[in-house]
Amino acid sequence: MIKDSEVFKIGKLIKPHGIKGEVSFAFDNDVFDRVDCPYLICRIDGIFVPFFIEEYRFKGSETALITFEDIDTETKAQRMSGLEVYFLRKYYEQETEEDIEYSWNFFIGFSVTDKIAGKLGIIEAIDDKTLNTLFLIKDGDKEIIIPATEDFIEKINAKKKILYLDLPEGLIQ
Repeated sequence: MIKDSEVFKIGKLIKPHGIKGEVSFAFDNDVFDRVDCPYLICRIDGIFVPFFIEEYRFKGSETALITFEDIDTETKAQRMSGLEVYFLRKYYEQETEEDIEYSWNFFIGFSVTDKIAGKLGIIEAIDDKTLNTLFLIKDGDKEIIIPATEDFIEKINAKKKILYLDLPEGLIQ
């Protein structure tokens, strides 16, 4: 059984494309194209289910048309509409550090340590509904919200799931 901690969100299936089961896939991380993994994962009724990729082609810089095994009709593809798409961390971490392009969702579950303040907590969620993407960090009952920006990231340890930040003075109290 696949657990939340083993995956991170990379996009969402939008709608069927044509009548042969192809689905429009809006992604914010093209890791599925860079890393050798034969399947993508969707959450269905709270359970992570792998769907094996038959083929895909890019429609734009953030959209692909994808065909999964056994999804070969428009009706079957319609049932996939709206499903969030996830990728296994273990495949993603096989890339070399220089090759990795992290999406903000990848950091959910990471421990956050600031250069001055020390350990801040665990990233519980990403808020990307506003112009500025935010990390929602929890440490027990305490909640911290900080901007998710590359400018603050000092170091990433993907294997240990630690994000090292150098936050500006006064950002956190």
